[in-house]
Amino acid sequence: MKPIKAIIFDLDNTLLWDERSIQEAFEVTCESAAASVNVTPSELEQEVRASSERLFEEMACYDYAKMIEITHLEALWGRFDAKEHPSFLELGQLAPMFQKSAWTQGLLKLGINDPALGEILALRFAKERRERPLVYEATFEVLQNLRPKYSLLLLTNGAPDLQQEKVDSIPGLADYFDHILISGVYGRGKPDPTIFEHALKLLDVTAEEALMVGDNLDTDIKGALAVGMRSVWINHHQRTAPVHNLPSHEITALQDLLALV
Repeated sequence: MKPIKAIIFDLDNTLLWDERSIQEAFEVTCESAAASVNVTPSELEQEVRASSERLFEEMACYDYAKMIEITHLEALWGRFDAKEHPSFLELGQLAPMFQKSAWTQGLLKLGINDPALGEILALRFAKERRERPLVYEATFEVLQNLRPKYSLLLLTNGAPDLQQEKVDSIPGLADYFDHILISGVYGRGKPDPTIFEHALKLLDVTAEEALMVGDNLDTDIKGALAVGMRSVWINHHQRTAPVHNLPSHEITALQDLLALV
């Protein structure tokens, strides 16, 4: 087995604590709604999440968005200004209406017919999410330890402008990486083997000399397996990996990576 020369990191919920950022934005926004109309914040959040998922799947650009892994929750706050693909133009044009509709329909499910409030809440949610660029406590410690020893590449699925905004919102994060590869720029998303092969070419290493670190079995681990790359799965939620998609290593928190490499 060849020694590891390069480490490829996922971004969302690996280095960046996106789940918490989204959750906090929902809590603040839904509590603000409850201050003006008769809704329970947790029920409103549940309905808006469901409405946004349904509306997102109805969009003409959904198949492309799914392929590069833009989620309905990202569509709730993203601007999608990139011009790399016609679908980004559609997303950018439709995002404000989609965001308003998701909140308006969420309110309607709870008996509140107020499109004006839906628009206010949509803008509030996007603002609250942007004000929460959260990383895990160990993110910079891990990167500082690994940077002198390995080539590092950030491999993230999503829209170019939104993922770049996430990276730029964390001062100094980009400085740790030799390359930042975004699926929306490349044109295919994890787990497509070609984006992993492209990452290896950028790093000038073989699959046997690289390690993939991520939280998503269906994208990070599956893609690494497809090209013969070792992988580390950050299992935040105590799940069980299926036998056909087993990572090389499993950890429960990012800081545990340092003991493996």
